[in-house]
Formats: sequence, C-alpha cells, structure tokens
Amino acid sequence: MENSTHFKVFRLAAYGDIRQFKYLYFTVVTVLYFVIILANALLIGVICIERSLHEPMYLFLCALFVNQLYGSTGLFPALMFYLLSDTHDISLLYCCLQIYVLYTYTLTEFSNLAVMSYDRYISICYPLRYNNIMTPKIICGLILLSWLTSFFFIAINISLSLQLQFCGNVLDRVYCDNYSVVKLACSNTMLNNMWGLLVTVLYISCIICPTIYSYVRILQICLKSSKETKQKAFNTCTPHIASLLNFSFGWLFVIIQSRYDTAHLPPILRSILFVYFLICPPIFNPIMYGVRMVNIRHACKKVLGLYPKT
Repeated sequence: MENSTHFKVFRLAAYGDIRQFKYLYFTVVTVLYFVIILANALLIGVICIERSLHEPMYLFLCALFVNQLYGSTGLFPALMFYLLSDTHDISLLYCCLQIYVLYTYTLTEFSNLAVMSYDRYISICYPLRYNNIMTPKIICGLILLSWLTSFFFIAINISLSLQLQFCGNVLDRVYCDNYSVVKLACSNTMLNNMWGLLVTVLYISCIICPTIYSYVRILQICLKSSKETKQKAFNTCTPHIASLLNFSFGWLFVIIQSRYDTAHLPPILRSILFVYFLICPPIFNPIMYGVRMVNIRHACKKVLGLYPKT
C-alpha cells in the first residue's frame, strides 16, 4: 500500500553518528569557518583597497573570494547549529534554501573559474589587444553573467522540487542536497530529472569545453614562445589550474556519493568528502593566491603594514 504521508520536514541522519564528538567537531568547524572568513575577507579588502590590483585578473579573483564566502555561509552556520542540537530536523523550505545557496555557489564557482581561464587565454594569446578586449564593461558583464545564470537555473530547479510530494524524510547527509531530496519524492520527478540533465549539459558545453580550449591554446602559444612568456604563463595559470582541479575533485566526491553506495566507508569520512568542496577551496584558494601571486602578496603586506619601516 502506498504511503499517504507527505512530509514537510526532513531529518539529517548523518549527525546521529557523531554525538560523542560533537563538541570537538563544533570547535574544528568554528575554527575552519573563522579562517575562511578571515582569509577571503582579507583578500577581498586588499584587492578593493589597492589600486594596483584593479586589473581584470584580480577583479575575477575578488569575485571568486566573494562567492566562496557566500557558499561557506550556506553551510557552516547550519552545520554548527546541528552539531550542538539534539534534534536534526530541517523544514522543506529551509532545506530548499540551503540547496539554492550551495548549488548557486557551485555553478558560480565553475563559471568564475571558466571566466578566469578566458582571461588568461586573452592575456597570453593576445597580449597587445588585452586591454581593448577586457574592458571594465566586459569584466562586470562576465562577473554578473556568472552569478545571474546560476541564480536563474537553480531557481527553476528549486521551484520544481517544491512541487513534489515526499513519502520519506530521512537524509543520510549533514546538509540538504537536491539529488537526495528528489529521491524521497513519491510524485513524478521526470521534469526535475530532465531539467537537471539540461543544466548539466549546458554547463559542460558552456564552461568545461571553453576552459579546456583556452588551456590548449595557451599551451600551443607557450610551446612557440620565449622563456619569459612561458614563465609568465606558468606563474599565472598554475594557481588557476590548481583551483579548478581542487574544486572539481570536491564536486566529484559529491556526485559519486549521490549516485553510488558508499556505506562501506566510515560515516565521518563520507561526511568529510561530502563537504570537501565547501571547506577546502575557500581555505586553499586565498592561501595559494596570496602566496603564489607576488602582487597580491606585496599588497597584503602593504595593507597590513608588514613592510619594515625605513
């Protein structure tokens, strides 16, 4: 007999295995969130304050750091609350809000990284035309496009999910994800699946493919160029490639856990892999760009007053 109960509240079951360590986990999560806020806010402030960094590459980096603060805020406050709470219930509306924030963060992150690859492509392959192509208007347009498209696509996704009726309410997660929520539906999910497939195809064709093309062209130019050009390309492209791979692997962990049975893995490891894309990139990127890029490193020292007085 079909279950006629339609749930409006979900239970995040992954918290049930960590009760004895909840204060330790809460402390670790709080420290991580503080580091993410401090590191990203510092570089956002430095880029905004230091006029020498008002160039396309650094403005795109600023947008990347803003998005990382946005995505982290979609996870960490709720994570900290549920770690200390005795109940781990979440309403359908708040669950959808969390999905909206985390998924728009994901699509915007991929979009920002694709735009940054295009910027590196123009800088290295067309250096004499770079300033004419990457005008302030184009820069603002690319940044806005990255945000608005993700907001639009995920808004439709959420509106489709809100129309579903749910005959189950247990999510084996520390936060809501769309795939797990849709699996609990007992109504027709064909539209959800078709829209999800369409968005995936669009983002692969409009983001992944141009990124690959950009780096293929950069590699071709570097093979024919001087040692100085190769060194410039290496210094500016290495952090970006590392950021792209780091975030892609983090999202791959989510996809694998959503599609395949990972019950054989320890619960804490599953949870860590599931939040990897929300924790590691926001910590890794500011530190890496702050260390690897000389202009940002010098600007940070200048703003923080770390240069020795003469």
